[in-house]
Amino acid sequence: MTATLLSNMLVPEHWAKYVIQRTVEKSLLFVSGILEDVSADEDVATTLSGGGKSVHLPFFKDLTGTEQLIDDTTDLVINSIATDQDVAAVFFRAQVFGASDLSGELAGDDPMGAIADRFADYWVRRMQAALISTLAGAMGAASMASNVLDISALTGGAQIFDGEAFIDATGLLGDHQDALVAMAIHSATLNLMKKQDLIDYALDSEGKATIPTYQGKTLIVDDGMPVASGTYTSYLFAKGAIAYAEGTPKVPAATERQELKGGGMEYIVNRKKWVMHPRGIKWIGTPAGPTPTNAEVATTTNWTRVYDPKAIRIVQFKYKLA
Repeated sequence: MTATLLSNMLVPEHWAKYVIQRTVEKSLLFVSGILEDVSADEDVATTLSGGGKSVHLPFFKDLTGTEQLIDDTTDLVINSIATDQDVAAVFFRAQVFGASDLSGELAGDDPMGAIADRFADYWVRRMQAALISTLAGAMGAASMASNVLDISALTGGAQIFDGEAFIDATGLLGDHQDALVAMAIHSATLNLMKKQDLIDYALDSEGKATIPTYQGKTLIVDDGMPVASGTYTSYLFAKGAIAYAEGTPKVPAATERQELKGGGMEYIVNRKKWVMHPRGIKWIGTPAGPTPTNAEVATTTNWTRVYDPKAIRIVQFKYKLA
């Protein structure tokens, strides 16, 4: 009788696609609509399927200049539309989880099945952590000051998050503010919103009212959101504020069994390659390794603005809760 091995249970390429699908289903980043899929872009597809530490995203600048007066003695001057390019960092990460046969025997359950089922949740957390680091660096760049509202140094209660301060934050986008659809917050901010009775709930995919909203904005709650000396940092997003694409590493997933190690050990290896980039804020960093670390993308000098401030569909909001 032949034993059922991990390689019999999981077909790596099918399992990798399953994890990607489950990651999308479980992530509010996708549900809220703030991600714009740019995987069809030729430069993005080429980089993610091959090599390269960054992806170039060219764009047309807005039309500028004063209109011309019509005069039958003077020819009209032909103007051109200017171009520029945004640059996104490419993330290339991997993780390995495994378990011994003995651990399964003692637990009376299947630890490898649990690992396979939870990998999607793991990648949701890690990709959101990478995005939070990216936003810290990009929105902290000197050229991004007009998209930042920081009330944390005010006094007399003006430093505390409330509905009026929230309106001031959305107002930084001027006549583009109605485009904002989501807000990433710490759970402590969510708790304050609840105490202020400011939370509504939207229906999830199963028809249950479980997705919190604030003034019509979907709330992305993550305790990885920055907190420093009592100052909380949140981000407001419009749809498509973040360019997203996922590539296919040479070997996206693999399984292995080692019969002699620990009396029998099994592993699942998962590799991911993706772009998750705030549109209009150019990555100018040079990572020390083949792919940037979270600390490198969180460095403010590694970013510079290339869009008009109002065209960058993100607002950074800093405040205190007490």
